[in-house]
Amino acid sequence: MRDTIDVFAARRLALLRAGLSGSEAQEASTAGAARRAAHRVLSRIGYLQLDTVSVAGARSHSLILQSRIDGITPDVAESLLRPGAPLWEGLGHEACWMPLDLWPCFAFRRDRYRVHPRWGPFLAGTKDVAADLLRRARDDGPFRSADLEGDSGTGFWRGKPAKRVAEALWRTGDLAIRERRGFQRCYDLAERVVPDAVRSRSVSVDAAHRELILRALAGHGWAEARTIAATWRLRPTSDAFRRALRELVESGEIVACALADGRDRVPGWIRPSDLDISDRLDRRTFHGSSPVLLTPFDPLLWDRARVRRLFAFDVVLEIYVPAAKRRFGYFAMPVLSGERLIGRVDVKADRDAGVVRAVSSHYENARPAAGDRYAVRAALARHARAVGLPPAVS
Repeated sequence: MRDTIDVFAARRLALLRAGLSGSEAQEASTAGAARRAAHRVLSRIGYLQLDTVSVAGARSHSLILQSRIDGITPDVAESLLRPGAPLWEGLGHEACWMPLDLWPCFAFRRDRYRVHPRWGPFLAGTKDVAADLLRRARDDGPFRSADLEGDSGTGFWRGKPAKRVAEALWRTGDLAIRERRGFQRCYDLAERVVPDAVRSRSVSVDAAHRELILRALAGHGWAEARTIAATWRLRPTSDAFRRALRELVESGEIVACALADGRDRVPGWIRPSDLDISDRLDRRTFHGSSPVLLTPFDPLLWDRARVRRLFAFDVVLEIYVPAAKRRFGYFAMPVLSGERLIGRVDVKADRDAGVVRAVSSHYENARPAAGDRYAVRAALARHARAVGLPPAVS
């Protein structure tokens, strides 16, 4: 078996595995079909990163889904986490929704939070608050994070420490997030959110690392060790991570594979089946994506160095950059067309005016071809349909 992959094959494989090739496109004509399609996407990628920014008309987890599912709406995406759904909210890459079967794989992380340098002492010093929160959940049912602060409660429940304790108990797995209401976390006892059959399954630290490495590669195709680790906030230098890589190689489930990038050979890993698939992803048979806008938090894009290497494109997020110093805009969304990232559009949903605006557009090519200009318009139109607003006439 060969031990290298070129940039073109790695890029196409990344698009295929991320659900962004034309052959993976999905359509949904009903809310139920959209929900089922969303679960398939989540299972394939392994996670949906959550973020509060909604300036484009939807939050990032909704933007990830609408770039892959034609017909899904923000209200369907926002309500994916609900009682009985096959997913849970935890700390994976960041705060994410993940398939329910990954819950046991993060037991080691939940255990570590009990002795974490910051969260451990905090929980030790707030035992009475923690006990009251758990008693409240048990006796009164689920509660929102908003109920634990500001003027929404009375007495003890007005204090912000209670909200921090609730988050700590979520990190340790004593509480779980039952659903999101207006993007507010709704906490409940983990035993009432995660089915017994899932909670009772024991997974060792080594087995968890092996499974998480395989899940990361299932979503990326080819990846460096640091990308695999960052997918789940693992430490690539840890004994457990290195041991898991070695055991997966010994079992034949992954192989070492270098990315041939000009004169460079970048060490990385791939599943043998994906290496075989990459041989067939040539220009004649690969079906690229229809034009879509991607959130900067998309699974394809969050590893900036990887995007630069595979797509020769710099992902720039300027939310925290002063307006006068921004190059591309507050929330510039990269435009994927075929297998190229051709530019970016700073998108703003203007609900008062009832339109989606392209505040600014920037192309990678200083003299964009007519096809690229069409692709940007088509991507913006698709986004506008998804968020339920027409594009502004420029």
